[in-house]
Amino acid sequence: MATIKDMPTRTNDRSRVRIFATVKVMHQSTRARVVDLSPTGMAFDVEKPIQALAGQMVTVESEELGRLTGTVRWYSNGRLGIQYKLSTNALAQITSYFRFFHEEVRPVLRR
Repeated sequence: MATIKDMPTRTNDRSRVRIFATVKVMHQSTRARVVDLSPTGMAFDVEKPIQALAGQMVTVESEELGRLTGTVRWYSNGRLGIQYKLSTNALAQITSYFRFFHEEVRPVLRR
């Protein structure tokens, strides 16, 4: 992960997606929509505000990706970014999604 003026950014290519998931941080959970996905992390638009701090563990469950765990990298204005806790299982799930399900989407609204 590279930094630009102390702001973390992903160095891997991102793919725009539309996947619905449940995000769990500590004892909180919310529905979210994955808006971009890369081999090392993903960004969400969360349905309701949660208290998430960089470094906290997060669990993501979705029909397309299964169950993944990771670390919160940033949370701002209803958008959450995580980095996967890479394991062979997580890598297999992401690879499988890109191989069988992924279809690049264009955003309806831009931020």
